[in-house]
Amino acid sequence: MKVKISLSVNGKSYERMVEPRTLLVHFLREELAMTGTHVGCDTSSCGACTVLLDDKALKSCTMLACQAEGHQVTTIEGMANGDNLHPLQQAFHEEHGLQCGFCTPGMIMNAADLLSNNANPTEHEIREALEGNFCRCTGYHNIIKSIQNAAAKMSAATV
Repeated sequence: MKVKISLSVNGKSYERMVEPRTLLVHFLREELAMTGTHVGCDTSSCGACTVLLDDKALKSCTMLACQAEGHQVTTIEGMANGDNLHPLQQAFHEEHGLQCGFCTPGMIMNAADLLSNNANPTEHEIREALEGNFCRCTGYHNIIKSIQNAAAKMSAATV
């Protein structure tokens, strides 16, 4: 048995029939081909699958696709504005905030939620916000610098 769901992903409306047990992460990757949202651990520990649900960070491996009915989902693919990277994406590039890149989409999505509520977070606040996102390659130093860089750019743009 399948259920019909309607949701918005990256500003575009979708209607699909899905198995009730389909996780949001699998719906995004397999049904919509938005493979920037990664499956890293299957236990909600790593944060690689983080997306924004109504502008709040959420691990998409912890939610069924049918629970997203009527909501707005933003994935890493929806962060850029055409060819213009989002300030967080640009800052991760400039500050070398990634190595293998596997955790980067989840880090950026969590950072976007943080910066939407706190325009100038301290290093401690950034580390606290990223607590559920694991990077196995870096020591987080450049990830923190990337988020601070983006925060500064985003704050300057609103002044």
